[in-house]
Amino acid sequence: MRNKWKVSGERWKCGGWYFVCLLLMLLSCTPKDQKLQQYFIKGEELYSKHCSNCHQADGSGLGLVYPSLNKSDYIDKNLEGVICLMEYGKRGEIIVNGKSFNKSMPGIPSLTDLEIAEIATYLYNNWDREKGVVEEKEVIEALKKCKSK
Repeated sequence: MRNKWKVSGERWKCGGWYFVCLLLMLLSCTPKDQKLQQYFIKGEELYSKHCSNCHQADGSGLGLVYPSLNKSDYIDKNLEGVICLMEYGKRGEIIVNGKSFNKSMPGIPSLTDLEIAEIATYLYNNWDREKGVVEEKEVIEALKKCKSK
């Protein structure tokens, strides 16, 4: 006959480990992580709708017509400039990875500050970048600066 206590104890050990693992997973999902995930997912949707036609879904750009975003020294060094480009667009030359691009980029003034923050969060946490959440207040400040120029 099998010992009831031993079987129950084994079940508790198994269930106890399951509980510990579940608890650790829940604790690792901080509100900041959830916000990053939310912004990233929404940013990916918005990127697909507004940006991927020219810059491609994988961010590779289109030859010398539209610059890549996935490996871009311009993006890496110009968060405020990227935010301004989304809102106001750009006419004239831009240098990305040492290559000249001179095709105008229309701005998307219909995007809200939050949507720009979401797209920026997607760009800056994709393709080997790990900036974290681009906050809406960062977008507001960046847009004030580029509007005053």
